Amino acid sequence: MSNELNTLSIPSHLGRRTRAGFNTKYLVGGLLLLTFVGFLIFQVYTATTTTGAYYLTVAELYQRTPQIYGERVRVSGEVVADSEDWNAQEVTLRFKIVDESLQELPIVFFGPRPDNFTRAASAIIEGELLPNGTFQAETLLLKCPSRYEEEPEEVFIESVR
Repeated sequence: MSNELNTLSIPSHLGRRTRAGFNTKYLVGGLLLLTFVGFLIFQVYTATTTTGAYYLTVAELYQRTPQIYGERVRVSGEVVADSEDWNAQEVTLRFKIVDESLQELPIVFFGPRPDNFTRAASAIIEGELLPNGTFQAETLLLKCPSRYEEEPEEVFIESVR
């Protein structure tokens, strides 16, 4: 029986140590992963540079007036009482905001008039300053006092033009 065990041998191809070959599926997978991560980084960069807006007060906006025409900016201020001019036929809302410096900024918004605009205490407006000194709003974020809470209620509206 010991002779039988000696005659059995290991096949020659299993007994040799070979270097592991370069596996192309790992290379392709790694390249796809790197491409996907690069695409995500590009998308985040593009989104932040094209949709970003400066956040200014009315006084800061007027200080930067010549350079800021055509730039997308965000302005915050208190809504001036009795400054509302609503034109339902043109679907145009005009009003003014003011900040601590008591400088007024005329706003024009092309879109539906918010139901609670008369109760609006303050507004955050995003858009651009026109050369005639009027701020054309693309979005309105109104902060209105709620009847039941001390925190102001927020209403967000986008322009239709």
